[in-house]
Parts: sequence; C-alpha cells; structure tokens
Amino acid sequence: MKLQLWRNATLELTIGDWKLLVDPMLGEKGSFGPFPWTDDKRDNPLVDLPFTKEELKRKLNQINAIFVSHLHPDHFDQAAIDLIDKDKTIICPYTLTKTIKSYGFRSVIEIRDGLNLNGINLQLTMGRHGEGEIGKLMGPVYGLVISQGSNSIYIAGDTVWCPEVGSIVEFYKPKHMIVAGGAATFQMGNPVTMNAQDIKELADFTSGSSIWLTHLEAISPCQEGRDFLVEFIKQNNLSGRVFVPKDGEEFELKF
Repeated sequence: MKLQLWRNATLELTIGDWKLLVDPMLGEKGSFGPFPWTDDKRDNPLVDLPFTKEELKRKLNQINAIFVSHLHPDHFDQAAIDLIDKDKTIICPYTLTKTIKSYGFRSVIEIRDGLNLNGINLQLTMGRHGEGEIGKLMGPVYGLVISQGSNSIYIAGDTVWCPEVGSIVEFYKPKHMIVAGGAATFQMGNPVTMNAQDIKELADFTSGSSIWLTHLEAISPCQEGRDFLVEFIKQNNLSGRVFVPKDGEEFELKF
C-alpha cells in the first residue's frame, strides 16, 4: 500500500492497482476565501496543490473511487465538484448522499456501516470535530477503516482525541493511522482537530501503530505547523512512529 499526501486532508491511497482519493480540496490558493468564526481573514487554501493542472488532471483520471468524509470546503470544495468526472465513484456517509448527488455525481455509494469494494473492506467510523459549542457548529464528521486481509489503515478524519477514536483503535488495531493535526482553532472553544498533546496521547495509547499527520499549513484555522510538530515528536521520543508528510510526498506503508 502507498500513501501520498496531496494537501491538507486530501490524500491518495494505492492498494494494489486500486486508488482511493480522500477528501478532495482541489482549488487554487485563495479560491474559497476566509473561514467563519475566526479573526484570520486570509483566503483559503493558503497554498496551491503540489501538482500542475495537467498533472492533477492525469492523477484524477487514475483514481478509482473518492471518499468524502464531510462537506466542509477544505474537504470537498467547488473545484472538486467542477473537476471530478461525474461518473467517478463517490463513497460517502449516508448523510451526504443526497447532497453529493445534487452536484451531478451519478455513481454515489453510501456507507451506513461497512462496505466491500474489490476485496477491500471499508468501515465507517465516527469522531468529534471539537467539543461543546464549537463541536456542535462543526457538525458530524466521519472517518474510515480500510482493511485488506490482516492489513488495516485508519483514516480518523477531522476529530480530536476522544473515546470514540480510542474504541476504534482498540477494536481494529490498525497498523497505520492518518489523523488531522494542526490544532485548528476558532473564536470559541478548544481545537477541532488534534493538537500535539492529542497526538502524543494517541501514540501512547497504541504503541504498535504508525501515525501520519495531515491537515497542516494549508488552511488558516490551523495553529500548529510542521516545524513545531517535528520538534515536538523529537522531544517526546516519537520519531519513527509519528510522521509529518510534506505536500506531494509519497510513502510505502509497511505491514
């Protein structure tokens, strides 16, 4: 299996000859403007994708299916709606099916619990996109456990460290976990994605798994960048277990 981070939460997983794209934010730098509930008025995304338009088109053509975890614009933006072929398979939580079909996509597969595609098992998971008032404003978010044989990957989605995540990790025992870091923070409440301490607690909870951090340096609410996290990882003896990919980097996932 291979993992390539495109930008923010957008990533490509290659499982044999099957390619899954997760949470496509495909717009150019600044294409969807500022986020609400923040004093930071920079336009988002903060950076471009690490590909040319021609490379992006080629890569999209190679994708077999796309998983959309929720509809915030840093996970599924107008550019994704415009650029993705309307016959491309879209996999989504059942709560999003009607909306995604309304964008013109003709091959939408909803997940209520589990799904098997080409011998690959997909299990929908829940998380908490923050706690309290801000968590309610963020709305429900989902993740995915992807398994083939005894090999499993957990894409946690936009969630903080919480009992739901702990239960999923304990039950599935994934070898690799992809989590949203960056400590995205708004005007009210605590972060709505994992901060460094959350990541340490997750790492301490599951000593045998590798953790891959996404959601970094691409949108304005995120407060913790790559340099900070790399240093935190070193200081807490997590090197070799917690990884901070750069946009465009590709990795072989070992099991």
